[in-house]
Amino acid sequence: MQTIGLIGGMSWESSAAYYELLNTGVEKRVGDLSSAKTIMSSVDFAEVTRLQEAEDWDGVARILVEAAQGVERAGADFLLLCTTTFHRVFDQVEAAVGIPVLHLADVVAEACKAAGLSQVGFLGTTFAMERSFFTDRLASHGLTVHVPPADHHDTVNTIIYDELVHGRVVTKSRRTVVSLIDDLWDAGAGGVILGCTELELLVRQADADIPVFPCTSLHVEAALDRALG
Repeated sequence: MQTIGLIGGMSWESSAAYYELLNTGVEKRVGDLSSAKTIMSSVDFAEVTRLQEAEDWDGVARILVEAAQGVERAGADFLLLCTTTFHRVFDQVEAAVGIPVLHLADVVAEACKAAGLSQVGFLGTTFAMERSFFTDRLASHGLTVHVPPADHHDTVNTIIYDELVHGRVVTKSRRTVVSLIDDLWDAGAGGVILGCTELELLVRQADADIPVFPCTSLHVEAALDRALG
């Protein structure tokens, strides 16, 4: 089994989901007392968020590069960034280490294509929906990507940052997000990407009428495929 490197803390709820899914995944695949070999460096979410809001992406990159290099030195065979928004500095992180880094958008795009989709909806933080760094990577795989209208972005962002990153799952917020999924379906999306780990705490496949692609779960499955070979 290869050792999986994780850059976490964005948020810690997201990191906990990665850790749990990796270990339950190994248990299911291997059985007995098996668990995942992982090395995690967890950064301060408040610090990287302040830098993000100040558009100091060099500052964000320095923090995540230092974390990635530490994980590499500790013996990781490959690396995951346990975040969507901070994939904005993926290229800097990848260039700074000598081990593979699995890009979340590549993994999710392949899952969407395997399901026969050419158009998908994307829900995430305001930053991830309004900037093109993630949706362009999805589109590079031949997908047409739809996001909600701009007047809904703050609503989703508030649900993520004021509720889900603190572990609060609110039924009213679930209804709001499911309504946005229905709108994306009406716009032509054949499925929807939950482009923020915390959204997977809120919305399940049973809540939606179209296929739901949970980024974290897919990222974890790709990592397990590589680690267990």
